[in-house]
Amino acid sequence: MKDFISLHDITTEELHNLLELAIMLKKELKAGIPHPILKGKTLGMIFTKSSTRTRVSFEVGMVQLGGYPLFLSSNDIQLGRGETIHDTAKVLERYLDGIMIRTFAHSDVLELAEEADIPVINALTDLLHPCQVLADLMTAYEHKGKLEGLKLAYVGDGNNMANSLMYGCAKAGLDCAIATPAQYQCDAEVVENAKADAKKSGTSLIITQDPIEAMKDADVVYTDTWVSMGQESEKDEKVKVFGGYQVNKELFAYAKDDAVFMHCLPAYRGFEVTEDVIDGPNSIIFDEAENRLHAQKAVMATLMG
Repeated sequence: MKDFISLHDITTEELHNLLELAIMLKKELKAGIPHPILKGKTLGMIFTKSSTRTRVSFEVGMVQLGGYPLFLSSNDIQLGRGETIHDTAKVLERYLDGIMIRTFAHSDVLELAEEADIPVINALTDLLHPCQVLADLMTAYEHKGKLEGLKLAYVGDGNNMANSLMYGCAKAGLDCAIATPAQYQCDAEVVENAKADAKKSGTSLIITQDPIEAMKDADVVYTDTWVSMGQESEKDEKVKVFGGYQVNKELFAYAKDDAVFMHCLPAYRGFEVTEDVIDGPNSIIFDEAENRLHAQKAVMATLMG
């Protein structure tokens, strides 16, 4: 595993190894045990999409691993302003030990990983968000004591979160149900890949337009914003279309009594989720947010250590 681009690309064993390492690193941090696995190493962090959780968790995580994080915004580098991805990759690999990138086009991350001889971590593209799902799986395991045999229900936009959750569930042994409006379905190629992964792992993947069908007997309930970054002009139209896809108490009641609620944040309360759900006793969104730190440390330690 040279890079961390998609959960579809890694094996179930590699996924379990990352989760086990993340849990161990979290325990060591809580116990005050230092783990300078990446002492003397530098991670370049390319951001063309801003983020609270991604920047803070990667920067803090790299410092806790003994390394140095270098923030690179679109104003700091020539990428996108004339310099090719090839040239950027070849220059950065001479300075850095790894690259994290959070951007729009998934093809840019694939090209960067192909051109760079150092590890590349996908911190989000419009297609996939594997770091978030790794943290989600870690959080579900902490609260449920297992992953295999659970059912995760996602209700909302067929975006990068839905795409990555399909991959992650299949690799980790969870059944997955995705409910989206007809005009906002998941990427067709991702769905076919996820179906193949699910068949291999013996799990089920349900793709539906019915939120209730997806939600029935779910152990984990998941949603995300209806309007992702860069889609602000679509807000009014999406609010109309997604009205029946709000995770509220009535819809949540179709899940198991001990189901947990997850959201990758930022959340827009009153839109994709109501406050009585996101602030309710079943919500574990802040445990989930914290685990971005530990899961990403496991990725960095594995690739760069």
